[in-house]
Amino acid sequence: DIEALTARMFSEPFDLARGPLLRIHLASQSSDEHVLLVCMHHIVSDGWSMAVVTRELSALYAAALRNQPDPLAALPVQYADFAQWQRARLQGQRLQQQASFWQQALTDAPLLLELPTDHPRPAQQRFDGESVEIVLPPRLALQLKALAQRHGITLYMTLLAGWAALLAKLSGQDDVVIGSPVAGRTRAETEGLIGCFVNTLALRLRLAEKQSVASWLSHTRDQVLSAQAHAELPFEQVVELVHPQRNLAHSPIFQVLFAWQNLPELRLQLPELEISALEQHITTAQFDLMLMLAESDAGIRGQLNYAASLFERSTVERWAQYLQRI
Repeated sequence: DIEALTARMFSEPFDLARGPLLRIHLASQSSDEHVLLVCMHHIVSDGWSMAVVTRELSALYAAALRNQPDPLAALPVQYADFAQWQRARLQGQRLQQQASFWQQALTDAPLLLELPTDHPRPAQQRFDGESVEIVLPPRLALQLKALAQRHGITLYMTLLAGWAALLAKLSGQDDVVIGSPVAGRTRAETEGLIGCFVNTLALRLRLAEKQSVASWLSHTRDQVLSAQAHAELPFEQVVELVHPQRNLAHSPIFQVLFAWQNLPELRLQLPELEISALEQHITTAQFDLMLMLAESDAGIRGQLNYAASLFERSTVERWAQYLQRI
């Protein structure tokens, strides 16, 4: 049973002290049908890394099939080189500037986004989750792009502004903090590396009374650009700096995330094989809500992942419709 094997493989914990942090299983369903499962810990990879993995696996497989030598070029740097460079760079005045920005940006920020939950929040955060599909059709996607262009902002900022406006409306709060991951690969040498470079920015958006759409989009752009200019400080250190009152019932700083997935396309090409992706059903939730969107030929598509301990599916489906209406 592939589903049972997949669930077992991806739920088994990793030993970070001893490794390995990569697990691979090839399951044969028949003489000409096989399932390849690859599982790695986030500490050694990120979303960008998956494109590198598939590209290099394709090249190595093709070479092995033809009895050719390893076709991969030597890497200019290793992950350890990047880590050493980052530590050397992030100290002194630069570290102080980054730290001061985040302390000021998150001073007096709300500890919790008070969304109307269907169930009482458990005393300790649980991580069981479900997802509903989000589809913004091609016509709406084109309109959003045109809106972004008129206001001199990106599509990502436009979608973030809409998501933040919905969260403010649902919570009744005019001060909203949303987490948003960034690739963290600021140097060309890191593009071909497999490793965890990603960082998460805490974006604080404050809705003014009777604010116009133009003003709200401008505010969103300013907050995003300021945060991106100070994106070097790891989020874990931001939490330590801000030192919010901790609560086991929810994550610190923010409980809602927006991920704009503009990563390189995953293209696994293995000669003489027909390849198709195995659909994976997400049954976990790291946050109360996590909106994941990407651009496609069918408009803008993605998922709204939610904590099953807090929300009913019907509620989240209704909120997804609200998002499209906004």
